[in-house]
Amino acid sequence: MLKKTLLVVSFFSIFTFLSGTRDRIDATTRSSVLLAADFEDNSLLPEGEYAISTYDNLFRNISEREGNDWRLLSAIAYHETRFMPALESKQGARGIMQIMPSVARQFGVEVEKLTDLKTNIWLANRLLNELEQIMQFPASVSAEDRLSLVLAAYNGGIGHVNDARRLARAHGENHNSWEAVSRYLALKSDPAYYEHEVVRNGRFVGYGQTAAYVENVRDRYARYCRRVAR
Repeated sequence: MLKKTLLVVSFFSIFTFLSGTRDRIDATTRSSVLLAADFEDNSLLPEGEYAISTYDNLFRNISEREGNDWRLLSAIAYHETRFMPALESKQGARGIMQIMPSVARQFGVEVEKLTDLKTNIWLANRLLNELEQIMQFPASVSAEDRLSLVLAAYNGGIGHVNDARRLARAHGENHNSWEAVSRYLALKSDPAYYEHEVVRNGRFVGYGQTAAYVENVRDRYARYCRRVAR
């Protein structure tokens, strides 16, 4: 038993170190978090009363009420926190969906309530809807491009994504294409691009992380869609 406990604690230490921004966990929930972090695919256990995570009902009820696919929100939660609601990043993002205090204030929610699981999931839904509304996609934009751009904004910030869209348009390319916007998002680390007159949010150095995030969340969302009906 002691050896098993030491192995679990050891794994937790390695996971916390490698996670970087997912590094501060409330001590009162640490034992339950250790169990949740046992394996990478803890959200897809072969047996049980849930299909994706133990929070299936919450994700389904809140997300579907807000007009979103609960499996998409679950995929985001997996890549944000591996379904661990007590995490807080160095930047201050909190909860299972890693919501920033500024987002809570934007929607009139007290920052202290970010630790409430239902509130955190609801804010993530509202944020996704807000991002899509800000980007004003025409009906002709594909679902894949729409999803990719919204996920990029969720991870890297709407300001940087809209800068990349403006750069794409300025260079005669489709500003609603993830392929085009992704390239200009990468170029925003180059002064020749981030000093362009259409850029409003300066340099962007997080392209690698954001591009991987978009791909990984999309892949996991597709996996969840194959696993369980909406």
